[in-house]
Amino acid sequence: MWRLTFLCIACFFYFQANSQTDPLTQAHGARSQGMGNLKVNLPDAWTVFNNIGALDRISASEIAVGYDQRFGLNELSTLDLAASLKTEKGSFGLGLSRFGGKLFNQQMFGIGYSQKLGISSFGVKADWFQTQIQDFGTGNSFVFSLGGVADLGPKIQIGGYFSNINRAKISNNSQDHLPTAINLGLTYVPISTLKIHLETEKDILIKPVVKAGLEYGIHDLVLLRAGVNSNPSRLFFGLGIRPGKFLLDYGMGQNTALGSTHHVSLGFQWD
Repeated sequence: MWRLTFLCIACFFYFQANSQTDPLTQAHGARSQGMGNLKVNLPDAWTVFNNIGALDRISASEIAVGYDQRFGLNELSTLDLAASLKTEKGSFGLGLSRFGGKLFNQQMFGIGYSQKLGISSFGVKADWFQTQIQDFGTGNSFVFSLGGVADLGPKIQIGGYFSNINRAKISNNSQDHLPTAINLGLTYVPISTLKIHLETEKDILIKPVVKAGLEYGIHDLVLLRAGVNSNPSRLFFGLGIRPGKFLLDYGMGQNTALGSTHHVSLGFQWD
C-alpha cells in the first residue's frame, strides 16, 4: 500500500510540479537555487543545464557536483554533475542528473555547445532522458534545447532559453510529453558587486512563474543571495564562498505548505 501511495505522490509531483523537481526543467546548482531558481543569465558550469546559450560566458573551465533534498524526503532528492570546457572555438558542456528514489526516478545525460558572436552568445544541447517507475516500466527519449544571451550595454544583459523544443514524449509508447518551457531573463548590474535578476518561466501546460533574485559580493570571497518566486509564492536564500579556484555554494528554498529545500554544490575551476 505504501508503494502505491508513494507512486501517486511521485506522479503528482511529476505532472503538476515538474518545473520545480524534474532534471529537465528545474534549476541546477545551489547558486541558481539560492536566488529563486534563476536560469538564464548565470554563466558557470551549471549553465549546461540552465541555459546552454550562456555557457561561453564562463570565465574558466569548471567541474561541479551538487545535491538537492526537497521537503525532507530522500525520494525527492537530486544528484548532479556538470562540467564545462572553455576553448578558443567555443565552450563545451556535459551534464548528468538523477532525481528520485527506487520506486520513481529520472535520469538525464546531456552534451551542449555554446559560441560567442559579438555581443551575443548562442548554444544548443541534446539530452537523453529516462523515466523509471517500479513495476510500471521505463521510458526513454531524446530532448533538444537551445538558448542565447546578449549584452544591451555594460550593465544590462538579456537572455532566453527554450527547453524540449522537439516536444519529446516520456516514451514511444506514451502520449504524455515531457515539459516544454520558455525562460526569459533580464540582468542589471548597477555596481560591480551587485547583480539584480528578473525572469519569467512559462511551461506550455501551467501558469507562468515570475522570479526575482539578487547576488551581492563581499571582497570577492563571500557572496550573499536572495530570491522570490510566484506560482507558488516562495522565498530563497543562499551563500557562496570562493576560496581560490574552489566554489562552494548553499541555497535554501521555503515553501509554506510543503517545507524547505536544501541545495549544496561544490565546483573547481582551472584555466
